[in-house]
Amino acid sequence: MSNRKDFLKEAKKGEKAISPLLPDDIKNYLIDIDGTITEDVPNEEPERMRTCKAYPDALKTLNKWYDQGHRICFFTSRTEHHREITEDWLKRNGFKYHSLLMGKPRGGNYHWIDNHLVKATRYNGKFTDLVEKQVTIEVFED
Repeated sequence: MSNRKDFLKEAKKGEKAISPLLPDDIKNYLIDIDGTITEDVPNEEPERMRTCKAYPDALKTLNKWYDQGHRICFFTSRTEHHREITEDWLKRNGFKYHSLLMGKPRGGNYHWIDNHLVKATRYNGKFTDLVEKQVTIEVFED
């Protein structure tokens, strides 16, 4: 096959898929920790990681999504050095989750490029069920 586009066409015809796909009704949630499910604790103040409080609406909503069968992955700018304290905090606060990714780049202004559809939702201070809205997005030229 000459390029990725040709490979994808062949994969759609029944050849081996590139990576596994979840059922359409199951979502893979990647959720930030600091400033999203708890107060914004910078890596430079790790002593606060033990005592920060979970946002109750985040705990309730995320555990509901977990119980509905969705995949919950916490994705944080905390370093590997902070993994144990982070896992302990998640457990003590009652968060249900499947995985934890450390070392997310710091600084915001994220632009995620992936071979799968990615939907992004900016946290604005309250966790609720998600609703659909039409927005403008950036895409690659055809």
